[in-house]
Amino acid sequence: MLEDLSIKDFALIDSANVEFNGGFTVLSGETGAGKSLLIGALTFLLGGKAGVEQIRGGAHESVVTGSFYLGKTPSSIRDFSGEDESSAEPANAWEWLSLHGIEIEDGRVLLRRVIRENGKSGAWIGSTPVTRADLAEFSSFLIDIHGQHEHQSLMKVGEHRKFLDSYAGLTERVANFTSLYSELVAKRKILDELNTDDRDRAQRIDLLNFAVKEITEAKLKPNEDVELDDEETKLSSFEKLYSDVEQINGALSGGEGGAVVSVLKRLRAVADSASSSDKSLQKLTDRLESAFYEISDIAEEYKSYAQGLVFDPERLAQVQERQTLIYNLKKKYASSVSAPLSEVISYCEKAQKSLDELDNSSDKKEKLEKEIAELGKKVYLEAKAISQLRKAAAEKMAAGVVQVLSNLGMKGTRFSVNVAEKSGNEITQKCGPYGIDDIEFLISANPGQPLQPLAKIASGGELSRVMLSLKTILCESDESGEATVGTMIFDEIDTGIGGEVAVSIGSHLKKLAKNRQVLCITHLASIAVYADNQIKIEKSVKDGATQTNVRPIEGEERVSEIARMLSGDAASSESLEHARSMLAKFGG
Repeated sequence: MLEDLSIKDFALIDSANVEFNGGFTVLSGETGAGKSLLIGALTFLLGGKAGVEQIRGGAHESVVTGSFYLGKTPSSIRDFSGEDESSAEPANAWEWLSLHGIEIEDGRVLLRRVIRENGKSGAWIGSTPVTRADLAEFSSFLIDIHGQHEHQSLMKVGEHRKFLDSYAGLTERVANFTSLYSELVAKRKILDELNTDDRDRAQRIDLLNFAVKEITEAKLKPNEDVELDDEETKLSSFEKLYSDVEQINGALSGGEGGAVVSVLKRLRAVADSASSSDKSLQKLTDRLESAFYEISDIAEEYKSYAQGLVFDPERLAQVQERQTLIYNLKKKYASSVSAPLSEVISYCEKAQKSLDELDNSSDKKEKLEKEIAELGKKVYLEAKAISQLRKAAAEKMAAGVVQVLSNLGMKGTRFSVNVAEKSGNEITQKCGPYGIDDIEFLISANPGQPLQPLAKIASGGELSRVMLSLKTILCESDESGEATVGTMIFDEIDTGIGGEVAVSIGSHLKKLAKNRQVLCITHLASIAVYADNQIKIEKSVKDGATQTNVRPIEGEERVSEIARMLSGDAASSESLEHARSMLAKFGG
C-alpha cells in the first residue's frame, strides 16, 4: 500500500507531501488543475521515463519519494542464493528484495528518484542505488496504474491471450512453452540448412577448406601483427636508431672528459669534500652519488645495446613479407585490414567448426530429425494441454466479466472469450510461440445482437468498463494476494460515461477497495462520493509563477468540492445540499 508521496519541483508542483490511507481514494480538481501531474510524478517514481522537461521551471532537479507498506513478511520466501539474477523470477516484492539483497524494516520500503538538469537521473530502493529497469520491475509488484488510454490495449487481439493466461494462472507455463517452441524452431532451422542442395553444400565445403588451409599454413600467433609492426619499424629506421644511440653513448661515457659520467665522478669527490666541511650538505651529496650510480648503469646498458645493434636486411625482408601475408589474410577473413589478427584466427576456428558439421551432416541430420520429432510431439502435447486449461478458464472468466459488467450498468451484455485452434494441417502451422490457440474477446452489448469482436464494436466507455471488469476478476482470482498488487490506480476510468453508469462504477470501485488500496482520478461527483478519502488538486499563481497544490479535504470543504463537481458552482445552496445528500447516501 502507498502510504505517502513527497514531490519536489516536478512539473508545476513546487512542493507536495501527500499521505494516503487504505480503501478508496479519489483525486479531484478543476480541468487543467494538474490532476494527472500527480500520477505523472508517481509514474516517474515507479521507473517511468524521465526527462529534463519534468523539472519545474527555475529548479535544478526534481525529486519524488514514496513510502510503501508491504505488510507482514510472508511465512516462506524463496531462497535465491546461488541463482543468477537475470534468470531468477521472483513471485512478489519480498522475493524481489531477497534476490537483490535489499533489507527493509517493519515491512516498509522507501523509493526515491531524482532527475537533474544535466539529464542524469538516480534511483534508490531503501538506501540501495538501482537502475531504472530494476525500479520498474520491483514497483510492478506494488502498483497497477490503469491509464486513461490503457483500455485501448483491448483493441489489440494479441493482448487478449495475456489476460486469459493471467486469469488461468498460465503465464509462467506459457513462458516455458515459448522457450520449448523456440528450441524446436531453432532445430528446424539447422535441419533446413543441412538439407541445402548438395552442390551448394559441396561448394561451401571447398571454400571453407581453402580458408582453413590458408590460415592454418600461415601459422599465425596471437598479436603477431603488432609485434611485426614494432620490429619492422626498428629495422627500417636502423641508421637513425644507431645514430641516436651513439650520440647518447658519447654524451654519457665518451672518451672526452666532458662526458656526463666523468663529470659526475669528479663532482662526487668535490661533494664529499664539501659535506665534510658542512654536514648539512650530506643529503645533497648522497643524492649526487645516487645519480652517479644510476647514470653509470644507464650508460653501461646503452653501451651493451649498441654492441648488439646489427642491421639485418634479410630479417627486414622476412618481416615485410610476413606483414604482406597477414595483410592479405585480414583483407579476406577479417572485418578490415586494421582489425586485430584474432579475427582471422577466430574465422579459421569457426570455419573448421562449420566443416565438421557439414562433414558429419548425414549423421547429424538423422540425429536432428529424431530430436525434432520428439520435441515436436512434446510441444504439440503441451500446446494441447494449455489449450484445454484455457478453454476451461475462458468460460469462468467470461461469466465473471459479465457479472461485473452487470454491476457497471451493462446488464444484458454477453461476453465471450473465444478460444479457437489455429488453422493449418501441420504442427508447424498450428503451433505458434504461445500455443495452438487464437484467442479473442467477443461482446454483444445489446440484447438480440450476435457476439462480435470487442475491438470492432465497443465504444470507449464500454472498453473502459470491460477493462475494469478484467482487472477486477484478475484480483478476485488471486486468493493469496501474492500475484496481484496491493494498490490499483485508475486515471480517469470514467471517460465516456456518466449518469447511472458512473454511480455503478463508483460503487464497484468502493467494493474493490475493501481488499486493496484504490486511487482514482475522476471529474464525476457520482464516483467521488463513494470514496473513503478525497484529495484535491488545484492550480494557483504565486509570485507570478503557476503551481499545482495537492491536499486532502474533508468535512465542509469536501462538500464544496462535490458541489463544484456536480454543477460547476460550489457556492449555491442547491449544489451544496445535493452534495451533502449524496455523501450521506453513498459515502458511508
